[in-house]
Amino acid sequence: MTTCAQALKNWEAANNMSAEDADYIKLYCQVPPIIKMDSSLNGLRNCERLALSTNAIDRIIPLAGMSKLKILSLGRNQIKKIEKLDDVAETLEELWLSYNQINSLDGVNVLRNLAVLYISNNQIKSWSELDKLAGLPNLRDVLFVGNPIYEDMTREAARIEVLRRIPQVAKIDGDMVKPAERELASGVADGA
Repeated sequence: MTTCAQALKNWEAANNMSAEDADYIKLYCQVPPIIKMDSSLNGLRNCERLALSTNAIDRIIPLAGMSKLKILSLGRNQIKKIEKLDDVAETLEELWLSYNQINSLDGVNVLRNLAVLYISNNQIKSWSELDKLAGLPNLRDVLFVGNPIYEDMTREAARIEVLRRIPQVAKIDGDMVKPAERELASGVADGA
């Protein structure tokens, strides 16, 4: 296994700069993979984008030192729960969690400035989970394809259900929301 501290040292050597000064840190596809996030990440005080995708990370840890973090990429890991993001709640704008084992959207509601949530190919089984996102005023782009909630539904029906639950979104599963979809979701076109 590779630790985050080791991966950061390797990154510094490859990029000939201090990780603490960098605004974009790429630690994806480590060989052997990173299996745990650790406190060495809290030294990344200037990091705005952290890529930890395609590893074997099973849980999110507090990111107290990352006060500038805007994009957190944790896709293709083994994460089961969205948690401990309070320290980046004011700055995080994009959370990429596709291809994990997440079955609940608990923990996302603290991310007041979240605009993008990519959480495709996880284990979200209940539509009521999406209701937890309704209070995020800046949420515009979501990716849910590949979750059990979409089973036995047409693509169109799934998009309308997403819009009913999170009406502020402008993009669902990579496609912009159309005015007709918005009307269907709000019930305006029910009689048609």
